[in-house]
Amino acid sequence: MTAPVTTTPKVLCIHDVAPNRRRGGDIRTLLSPATVGSTSGFLGTLTLEPGEVVTEHWHPYSEEFLFCVRGSVTARLDGQHHALPADSGVCIPIGMRHRIVNTGEQTAFLVFHLSPLAPRPDLGHVDTETIPNPHVPHTPVILSGPHAGHTVHTVHADGLSAGSTP
Repeated sequence: MTAPVTTTPKVLCIHDVAPNRRRGGDIRTLLSPATVGSTSGFLGTLTLEPGEVVTEHWHPYSEEFLFCVRGSVTARLDGQHHALPADSGVCIPIGMRHRIVNTGEQTAFLVFHLSPLAPRPDLGHVDTETIPNPHVPHTPVILSGPHAGHTVHTVHADGLSAGSTP
């Protein structure tokens, strides 16, 4: 179930949403159909400690915008390595395999946005290597703020909740 689509702005903090560590790193899908009722895409943050990795995957329906706020990562895009230092961004085209590694000496903090949404949540994300934490559920809990304690219903890696049809 998604959050109701609304014309009222909803403000969430990254600390309001529990991390998803399923594919590595600390991924927080902040603004999505499940959390705020968005209809065109979703936005989140990624925190990677030095040496930490987000495993390779691709999105069959969405392009991904990735911006490095601080730190330095290497993005492997269809096998090619690209440095992404602080204050740099990359647009990852639909269907491009990508893997992110913190190659720096400090914690890296990135912001991502994916759009458009997949027709169904289970179609939005394809893993191409073994994920490090397959037992971790896709169920972020809003930890603080006005919706504290609410569980967002079965959110997939693409930011959609089960049963949603954007």
